[in-house]
Amino acid sequence: MRIAIMGSGGVGGYFGARLAKGGADVTFIARGAHLAAMREQGLTVESAHEPIRLPKVHATDDPGTIGPVDIVLFCVKLRDTESAARSLLPIMRPGSAVISLQNGVQKDDTLRAIFGEAAVMGGVAYMATTIARPGVIAQTGAIQRMIFGEYNAPSSARAETLLEACKRGGINAELSADIRRAIWEKYVFLVGLSGATTAMRMPLGPIRENPVSRQFLFDLMRETVAVGRAHGVALPEDYAEQRMAFADSLPHDMTSSMHHDLDRGRPLEVRWLSGGVATLGAAVGVPTPANRAVNDVLVLHAAGRPMTTPAI
Repeated sequence: MRIAIMGSGGVGGYFGARLAKGGADVTFIARGAHLAAMREQGLTVESAHEPIRLPKVHATDDPGTIGPVDIVLFCVKLRDTESAARSLLPIMRPGSAVISLQNGVQKDDTLRAIFGEAAVMGGVAYMATTIARPGVIAQTGAIQRMIFGEYNAPSSARAETLLEACKRGGINAELSADIRRAIWEKYVFLVGLSGATTAMRMPLGPIRENPVSRQFLFDLMRETVAVGRAHGVALPEDYAEQRMAFADSLPHDMTSSMHHDLDRGRPLEVRWLSGGVATLGAAVGVPTPANRAVNDVLVLHAAGRPMTTPAI
């Protein structure tokens, strides 16, 4: 199985390293200093649980040089989705699959418009990773999980083959018979956590302990569940309550990547998170005042602020 990793940052770099460690033919698509480091010294995953050192990897900034692949793990920032996807057209062949591990639930609509319905499989990832420095991915915490599956079939040969490759690399992977639901399950909690922590500039602990902010967090998730159900996603009616109980089990200082992005002046994914809920809700007549508020509060920060120092 030939696999391309489109976007080799925290998520793509980590899963790509594990797949390569398990023997898969993996090519990393990256850019800048991270690409240069991978070409010169390979790829390292720093982790307290299972570090990985790959002295040599295949890495490029030009997908056209790779040749046809079987699977693309698509891991770029949401704002880069369309341009990155179009750059992959030369390496797609009949039967190739692209699996987005990005946030949000609208991502695959963009990919279908470019690659066609049959090429797009659904995917979702749970993990905490980042580029620690060029050529080095840092994993914090023990969680690493990938869920993927076909949209219009319970399974397929390509899905089963990828599952085996994941298992050989030590990835906690599973096939889903309802991948749309699996994506929305992550989306519900992500919308709540990202929206509340970023709009309030606070970690989860204080938010869940104050009755007013706790209700706001719950409302963000409750609206998302209502929108998903209105779109035909098989979420339980009480799924927001389930996610609230989950939130109560998490560390006091937990926050979201979007909150970190706001603090660092980086572009925000709010357009696809709370903004996505508001857009999808309007399409089916479901009110989403809490998510609309988050989107409106953060709209002036969505593009980030101008860099004052060169990026790595």
